[in-house]
This record gives sequence, C-alpha cells and structure tokens, in this order.
Amino acid sequence: MTMKVLVLGAAGVTGRHIVEQGIARGHEITAFVRDAAQSRTFPNQVHAIVGDALDQEAVERGVAGEDAVVYALGSKKTGPTTLFSDSTRLMIQAMEKQKVKRLVCITGVGTAETRGHGGFVYDRIIFPLFTKKVYEDKDRQESLIRSSSLDWIIVRPATFRDGAAQGQLLAFTDLEGVTLRRIARREVA
Repeated sequence: MTMKVLVLGAAGVTGRHIVEQGIARGHEITAFVRDAAQSRTFPNQVHAIVGDALDQEAVERGVAGEDAVVYALGSKKTGPTTLFSDSTRLMIQAMEKQKVKRLVCITGVGTAETRGHGGFVYDRIIFPLFTKKVYEDKDRQESLIRSSSLDWIIVRPATFRDGAAQGQLLAFTDLEGVTLRRIARREVA
C-alpha cells in the first residue's frame, strides 16, 4: 500500500534514512526542512517543503494531503527546551484539522518507562548531565500525543551509534530487566 508521508526532521541523519527507506518502499515522501538549501539535497521524487516546525501555517501546509506523518526532529542542544512539545502541539492541531490520523514519533531512551534502561554510562552520566532537560520536553511531547485523537506510535530508540544495521531488531513493550543497547539510525528508520 502506497502512502503519502510527511517527514518532519527529514534533513537530519535519521530523517534522511526514513526518506530513503520510504522511497524504497514506494511511498510518496514529503520532506519538511528548515531551509531551501536542505530541500535541494533530496532525490527528485521527494517533494520538499521549507518551513519552521514552530510555524503553524508551514506545518499545516506540510500536513495537507498526507496520509501519515513521521516526526523525527532532533536537537543538538542540551539545555531546557520546548521545541518538541511546542512543535508537536502544532503538528497535532494541523493533523486533526487536515484529518490526517497516522503518526509515528521518534523520542528516545530517557522518556517515560525507558528512563533507567539505557545502561550505566547513559543512565548515570549522559542522561543527568546532558540530555535530562531535553527529555523533560520529550515527556511533555509524548503526553500531548497520548492525549490526542491520532492513531499514533511512539518509538523510543536506544542511544544512537554510527554504522550499518546489524541483524535482527528487537522491540520491547515490557522493559523489566532490559538494558537498551545502542542502535544505528538506519535501524531506527
């Protein structure tokens, strides 16, 4: 089944893999990017929309006519933010207005019940020192999604590693006794 899919964060490393894999599966992909230079880096069959994920009009323009949205926005900043919750609020409003029901949102280990399952280094050093403030906003983001009327899936990958996919993926819904190991962005896509 071919779908029209909007990818928010399409210019990021994971977003590019999502675009690539979407095309390979025969989907019509719309890449939502921040600047025009990024829009010219995609294959010709990708429709690009230049806009800010915090601009309601741009988000509505991106969502219009799509069957699904993949939210893959990221941030390199480590301090307090509202990027994820603010952009998700706008995206949900646009999706509900345009009657686009399907959402896949990538957050990460450190949100909700994944907190404490990233391994010693991540849980004791990286999370409290570098990503805690970002994940506070990702918790708000997930709350918005869960309370929406959308047909949603939240993907919480382990910390990213460079490189190719390595065999079979495991998806967990019960994290009792589980430590989430590193995963390639291509595998997340």
